[in-house]
Amino acid sequence: MKALFVLNDPPYGTERCYNGLRLAHALLKNDPSAEITVFLMADAVVAAHKGQKTPDGYYNMERMLKRVVIGKGQVLLCGTCMDARGMTSEDVMEGARRSSMDELATATVSADKVFVF
Repeated sequence: MKALFVLNDPPYGTERCYNGLRLAHALLKNDPSAEITVFLMADAVVAAHKGQKTPDGYYNMERMLKRVVIGKGQVLLCGTCMDARGMTSEDVMEGARRSSMDELATATVSADKVFVF
């Protein structure tokens, strides 16, 4: 199965990104052959900022996204949204990359399931 997760909310302050990634992890666990793509838009692009330090016992979005990458998934960031937030490719964690609406459109067409958080 090819699954696309589109995350929009900020990485912290709400739990929408957290819950979207929890579902992505569960899909990878239940179907190791699943192809997972996470597309970060709007404030969610900050979830892929490298070097996040969160308090002990608190979830860390960078680590959660790394689990997707380790599971052979891809993490894509809306380039326009990055620009609006002053983020460059140097700010982004290893394994994630700048993307575009055209690439999101292609991923949407090829996905079996699309989840929006």
